[in-house]
Amino acid sequence: MYAVDVKDLVKSYGTFQAVKGISFQVKEGEVFGLIGPNGAGKTTTLRILATLLEVTSGNVQIQGIDLRERPDEVRRVISYLPEDAGAYKHLRGREYLKFIAQFFAEGKEAEALVARGLEIANLGERIDDKVDTYSKGMARRLLVARALMIKPKLAILDELTSGLDVLNAQEIRKTVKSFAAQGTTMLLSSHNMLEVELLCDRIALINDGMIVAEGTPAELKQRYEAQNIEEVFVRVVRK
Repeated sequence: MYAVDVKDLVKSYGTFQAVKGISFQVKEGEVFGLIGPNGAGKTTTLRILATLLEVTSGNVQIQGIDLRERPDEVRRVISYLPEDAGAYKHLRGREYLKFIAQFFAEGKEAEALVARGLEIANLGERIDDKVDTYSKGMARRLLVARALMIKPKLAILDELTSGLDVLNAQEIRKTVKSFAAQGTTMLLSSHNMLEVELLCDRIALINDGMIVAEGTPAELKQRYEAQNIEEVFVRVVRK
């Protein structure tokens, strides 16, 4: 069984097809990158897998669960972090993690979730400051903690480190790698090709609603005679 199994997925808005019959599979515990230029259909695909958009046609299974027939069950095993996610700014960091934890557990179990979230966020004394005083990097680390502290079967991460400095981005990548090593499957999108190459076990490039290339970073570089994934990206998209 795949963690994610997408077959002939189509998403239409009236006569416009944002996603044009794509198929791909993500293995258990894999870090899988879905990359492409703006408007290619990657965020639409991630939102469908996160149960936020309805499927027009095709089949999607998450952890063996049919997304169209049992979306509530899918939501129990996933965590979704959109690019534009925000935390409640009037809360302090610790309060925010406690607020989120109560939706998933009670008592000691909730406390354990918060403890894990505090470790992931790694904000030191600033965890007890209000979120509206955080830098973009600090806020993103808190949101990554929110997404991963529940140990989802599948974490869907859109533009994981967008706008972050090198140090914050590196910390978040280490966290993602650590959780993947513990069994959480990661499906991520990023415009940072270095990040994609560092993090992903396999990559699918999507352009104009269709997957145009797929493989490991090494396979893709060899196939397109490229020195890095950025070169692969440019060559595939400009075909």
